[in-house]
Amino acid sequence: YQGRVEVKQAGVWGTICDDYWNINNARVVCRQLGFTTAVSAVSYATFGQGTGPIWMDDVICTGNESSIDLCIFPGWGLNDCSHYEDAGVICSNRTTGNPVRLVGGSTALEGRVEIQYNGQWGTVCDDFFTQVDATVVCQQLGYFGTTTVAAYLRFGAGAASQPIWLDNVGCLGNESYLSECRNLGWGTHNCVHNEDVGVICTAGAYAVPVRLANGTSTQGRVEAYVNGQWGTICDLTWSISSANVVCRQLGYSGALTANPGSTYGAGTLSFVIGYIYCSGYDAQLANCSGVTDFSYIPDDFCNANTVAGVQCFDAVQAPPPLRLVGGTTRYEGRVEVYMQGAWSTVCDDYWDLLDATVVCRQLGLSPVGAVALTNAAFGEGSGSILLDNVQCTGSELYLTSCPNNGLYIHDCTHSEDAGV
Repeated sequence: YQGRVEVKQAGVWGTICDDYWNINNARVVCRQLGFTTAVSAVSYATFGQGTGPIWMDDVICTGNESSIDLCIFPGWGLNDCSHYEDAGVICSNRTTGNPVRLVGGSTALEGRVEIQYNGQWGTVCDDFFTQVDATVVCQQLGYFGTTTVAAYLRFGAGAASQPIWLDNVGCLGNESYLSECRNLGWGTHNCVHNEDVGVICTAGAYAVPVRLANGTSTQGRVEAYVNGQWGTICDLTWSISSANVVCRQLGYSGALTANPGSTYGAGTLSFVIGYIYCSGYDAQLANCSGVTDFSYIPDDFCNANTVAGVQCFDAVQAPPPLRLVGGTTRYEGRVEVYMQGAWSTVCDDYWDLLDATVVCRQLGLSPVGAVALTNAAFGEGSGSILLDNVQCTGSELYLTSCPNNGLYIHDCTHSEDAGV
């Protein structure tokens, strides 16, 4: 799905010069080859220099042409190029999935699952069908809340004339389409329509859902669902503030790192966000500038090497280090937390003995006789203020597990640095 682009003219294969080569041209090439779209337009013989004629130069496509030769160019063989300028493309190898719909429910969020194949709608058998499979169905339809596999025949059986298209469906949960999930094959089953499966979806809390790909549960390539499709984020303006918002939306405390440069691979999806600006205080990604209000993708800067990634911080699994600074012994000092490559302080709003107890215990010290100190009792720190409005119950293992405003969200100055 990637390589140097060559065209055949007068029975001879030749290359295309990269002058004016851009993503619109690449999209035409990729669709002509049977792919969904293009991930990137590449130049300077990225996939090696060709031989023979350079058939096309100064190619200008709108992106809607059905064939590259329908784009504007000076004429066959007219060029001022060398083969070190041979153009290439990286296509998306993800084909568009088969449409699904929900039938027989009282709202659009529920119903019998039907999928279209060869122009005909059919049902899905309930053998081995689980909540994971239901989640893929709901997300394909744009619903990102909780999902439920409906009770037996709650939404009725399909028509006798309808095929049963899928059986033994086994999704992993990261598929964008139900048709990508493992199954016995189109029309292969041992079912009757009394086994037609249904699902109940909920809309979800986030206007722009996000997920992590090609990593682990806490890190990976950031993919967002914008305007009805999953896609990636260009790293042109990617920052730790934006990464914090993504991680908090995924249920983590915040981000350890914002990873540019396709750290977790480019993937096969197109960019859906070019420029993004988060303050870090945003409740969800949709509130950040550039996500839904400015959809321009700067093709000259966004390519297979510029996909944004993130490493999230799980307060329970990987607590950041603590230290006490400015005291006369190791048992006292200003509380500082190591996060995102730097030591930061904690604001003293609501700071009390329960918070001090958690700090002492995390440091391996006895909390007996602990005292919570405020107003920069051990001097003012420098750098960021990580936590504010910390309200521990006293049972937490780590300070960052205690309720707080969120990483770096505060209304404090260093004159309010907390100590123990």
